[in-house]
Formats: sequence, C-alpha cells, structure tokens
Amino acid sequence: MRTVKVTSIIDPGKSYEYIDDGNPKQGGVKDVYFAPDKKYVVAFFRAPLDFNQKDRIKRIVTLYLDNIKKGNAADYFLQDIYRWPYDAVERDGKTGVIVPIYDTRFFFSKGYGANNSIKGGEKVGKWFTAPSFRNNQYPLSLDKSELGDWLSYFQIAISICRGVKKMHQMGLAHSDLSYNNVLVDPVTKSANIIDLDGLVVPGLFPPEVIGTADFIAPEVLKTKHLNISDPGRILPNQRTDLHALAVLIYMYLLRRHPLRGGKIWDLDAEKDELMAMGEKALFVEHPTDPTNRVRTDQLRKWDAFWGNPDKIPYTITGPYLSDLFRRAFIDGLHNPMLRPIANEWETALLKTVDLVQPCSNPACDEKSYIFDNTTKPVCPFCGTPHKGTLPVIDLYYKFKNDVWKPEGHRLMVYHNQYLFKWHVSRKIIRNESLAPEDKKPVGYFSFYQDKWVLVNQGLDGMKDLTEQKDIPRNAMVELGNGKRILLSNEEGGRLLYATIANQ
Repeated sequence: MRTVKVTSIIDPGKSYEYIDDGNPKQGGVKDVYFAPDKKYVVAFFRAPLDFNQKDRIKRIVTLYLDNIKKGNAADYFLQDIYRWPYDAVERDGKTGVIVPIYDTRFFFSKGYGANNSIKGGEKVGKWFTAPSFRNNQYPLSLDKSELGDWLSYFQIAISICRGVKKMHQMGLAHSDLSYNNVLVDPVTKSANIIDLDGLVVPGLFPPEVIGTADFIAPEVLKTKHLNISDPGRILPNQRTDLHALAVLIYMYLLRRHPLRGGKIWDLDAEKDELMAMGEKALFVEHPTDPTNRVRTDQLRKWDAFWGNPDKIPYTITGPYLSDLFRRAFIDGLHNPMLRPIANEWETALLKTVDLVQPCSNPACDEKSYIFDNTTKPVCPFCGTPHKGTLPVIDLYYKFKNDVWKPEGHRLMVYHNQYLFKWHVSRKIIRNESLAPEDKKPVGYFSFYQDKWVLVNQGLDGMKDLTEQKDIPRNAMVELGNGKRILLSNEEGGRLLYATIANQ
C-alpha cells in the first residue's frame, strides 16, 4: 500500500493524493482510488482518452462546474443533487477525475435483512425500484429501516428532476440516466446523480455509450444497427434523457417497468429485447392496446402485488402525474418531441404531494396515498378506508377585478397539515431557488373540538370572505363546506375554497 501524489492538468499548482493498495474499486470504465482523508476519490479511466474525450473532461470540471457555481442554488446542486467532478489529473498516460466522496447516507447501514451482505455498499437506485427487495418472503429483501415509505420516493423523484432540468438548461444531456447512476436514500428522501464525466454536449461531444438497458429510448435501440455517421442514427440526447427520466419516476413510484409486459415479440431473446424496448415498445398499461399487458401468471410471488397494474395502476399517482405518464409512454414513446420535460415532472410531483392523505392504518407500509377524488377514499396499498370527514382545498387566482379562476392546484387537509407561501401567492414558486424565509409555514390546519380549522400563523390580509371577517395572525377560522378565504390581498394572492368530503 502506498500514497500516490498527482498534479492537476487544469492548475499545476494543485495536487491530490490517493491510496494505492493494488486493488482499486472498479466501475464500468474507471478504477477508483480513495484519498487518505476520504474526502474525494481519484477515478482513472482504464483506457487512454483521445483529444476530444480529454477536452470534454476539462470542460466539465471548469466551464460547466463554473456555470453551476454562478447560477441559482449552487450549494444545493453541488451538495445535494450532483457528485460533480471538480478537477482532472494524469498519471502513466491515463486521465483521472477528482470527485467528492459520496455522503454517508448513500451507503447501506444494514443491507439485506437476512445476511447483511451489502452492508456498506452504495445505495444505487435499482435496489428501490423492484418489489422483491421489500418483500420479506424474498431471500434478498432489504431491511425495512432502509426502505422509507411511498412519499420518500416523491422527494427522490423531485431531486432527480431538478438535476436533469439543470443539466438541460446548461445545454447538456446525461446520456446514461438510469438507476445505476443515481444514488438514493429513502430515509432522508435524498437522491444524488453520479457518473457525470460522460455528459453529452450536442454538436460538440457525442455520447460515449447508448445507455443502460431498461432506460434506453426506443428510437436509440431502433436505429442502433445503423452506422454512427448515418444521419438516421439516433444517439442519446436531451429527449432520450426525458424517456429515461419518465421510466425512473414510474419505477420509483410503481416498482415495475412501464414497457416490460407479457408480449413476446421474438423467440430469440436478443431480438425480443431489441423489439420490446425499441421499435415495438408498448406501455404495459396502454388503455386501448392490451397487447403488452402484464401476465399475472408469470409474476413471482413477491412481485404479485406491485408488479400487477390491475392492483396498483399508474392512476394511483393522481391526475397530474397520470397525465404525464400518458404523454411519456403513449404519446411520446415513439415521438420524442411530445415527452414531458423535467420541469413539468417536477411541477406535477410537487402538486401531487399536496394531494397526499395519511393512511389511518398504523401498520400500512406506505403510510400515505394520493386522494383519488372519490367521496369515500381508500388506501390502495392496504385497503383501509379513510376515517372521518375530509376537507379538500381548491386554490383560485384573481383573473380580473372580482373574477376568480381555479388554479388547477388542490390541497388535501389532514391534522397538522401546513400552509406555505407557495400556496398563498402565485409569485412564490416552489423550486430549488426558494429563499429560506419562504420555506417556513404561514399557517396550519387542525382537527380541533370536532371541527376542521385553519390557523393563521404569519399572514397579514387573510380574510374570511364567506363571513366578511378579517382573520388576524394567531386567529383560527373554521373550514365549513363552501368556505371562501382570501389568503392574501396582495397582487398574486390566492383564494381558498373548501369542500368537506366523506361526510
């Protein structure tokens, strides 16, 4: 074992050390060595890079890193969303990148329930996208303490969307977005996009790979037989990233693949795979074409619940996400221009989180579900009906003078549910650039003395329009059926309209 020192090829005044014990951690194309203080790794490409590949690396660790540092929410992206390489080195003709070490939360503390064989291993996303790993009957099931609940995966998906959105805003494409290149921690609801040294710059740096099976867009597989210089050949780009992003979100929330159904296209396994994911790709939940429906008799016992769309259809994700899944896997599956962009997924996920209703069964593994707009909602995971009345809040915005129009944004109320500034005003956008003071709740809902009430914690100008009464700070107002409350009288302020369901 020896300590090796290497010098930056960007700034010769900077140097880095790593421990070489002759047994580096091996990735797909890189050998990874740890710094003595474990604050970074030095990842060397096993094969020598050509001029273009080196130029790509240099730009990633300088120009594109600087773009993030100078942009909004730089710390958020560089600490919470990416493990972005920040320098490049060379040794013995091989190029290496300096990458910050993964946060400790992205390593398993227990791993498998049975034998802990992946304890200390990286929490790559694939562990959390299949039902088998969370089923106690399965020999390789993960320890329950590492799995989180259903809501954890909404926040994970939001983080991934923000990471993809930022890359695309900078003109980059990931090119190999998959559950192997995203680390997740359901306990802290975190996600980190890794392997960022192969980013695609359209027209400048072509992709090095076509992607990872399960996440390669149909048009890429359909044309992969063509020569790389053929104008008809489709290579990974931002639109193919959007296919991979939709697949990731579907798999995190529904724990199955949107295109792996029961249809066998060819008896040759390789040809069948090429057709099923490429030219003949078909959504397993297509509303009018049942060709690729999941064959429930082929499901393993530990996949029988989540793997069966009849039991857990994609529509349990609520109206906003269901619409995007249809656009991604029906309209946009073979027409890349129709795929939802990352920002649309982020907005839909955030609006869907406002539709969450806690499950009243304390033993429910998933803990909450999305309100399905029925009068008597039932948890789709454990079958427990909702207990008690259910206030539903619809938000309205001022169209002109005294004309209010629905915002298309609904807030489900439960005991101790918070009201935030992004509910109160159209001017506050809930994204990564949200100021700390805008993240604080300004009110909360409570079930108090057998009545649903809204308590004003921090809003001036709140008014009960039904009773024509002001609601000062620290005062409460009862939420009756048809109650109208002006949340703010400033420009962009919204009106709240309450409906009481499940009566």
